[in-house]
Amino acid sequence: MQPTTKADPTPGGLWTPDKPLIQLTDVHKSFGAFEVLRGISFDVMKGEVVCIIGPSGSGKSTLIRCINALVPIDAGSIQVEGQEVHDPKLDKLALRRKVGMVFQQYNLFPHRTALQNVMMAPVHVLRQDRDEVEQRAHALLKKVRLSGKENAYPGELSGGQQQRVAIARALAMRPDVMLFDEVTAALDPETVKEVLITIRELVEEGMTCMLVTHEMGFAREIADQVYFTDRGVIVEHGAPDEFFSAPKDERTQAFLSQIL
Repeated sequence: MQPTTKADPTPGGLWTPDKPLIQLTDVHKSFGAFEVLRGISFDVMKGEVVCIIGPSGSGKSTLIRCINALVPIDAGSIQVEGQEVHDPKLDKLALRRKVGMVFQQYNLFPHRTALQNVMMAPVHVLRQDRDEVEQRAHALLKKVRLSGKENAYPGELSGGQQQRVAIARALAMRPDVMLFDEVTAALDPETVKEVLITIRELVEEGMTCMLVTHEMGFAREIADQVYFTDRGVIVEHGAPDEFFSAPKDERTQAFLSQIL
């Protein structure tokens, strides 16, 4: 089944900040006979922080990958700044300039230094000026508190340091929104904090962020909206104080009682 499309929210495809930066409408996705997403709909406004939580296999990572066009949807609509993500004519490179993504696994190039990893996409994909990109890369590594590690290779860095290089690499494309897919899941407890501090600083600067996370305390601290997914649907959502203090659905209550 081909994704359905809907009218662009603004004339001529022009997006304005009073419209949702990300708009999901009745999104469905199956892998074979297994329906992973069963009609997901919600909006993310510019500057908003959305955390998606839920049990393993509930469709969280698939959902976030659909937003970046890494996974095609079967039906529904996903728009980023008024552009239909699953339009066959979509320029995926242009989309990924707008939508940065950081994964659970760092996916750094092992034979490139931290600085080279951050510089690669702007130089080789966007064909930007190398000197300007290098200046920006130094600034980004400083931003994620890795000054002095520019010439270190991934194998010489801790997991938390590698994940911060991955965040700097995503930021090098100057995205409008950042997607974080379980970015602390592979880290030991000591290095989780380093990465969460970096994400918190991005949030404080006004970056629009979507996070799939098991870090409930962090979600409660930074989120504007928390969405609980189970078996491919949104079971419950709300502002974090209300969501964590007084969940209404039995499935949400059971999930939170296991992890809080």
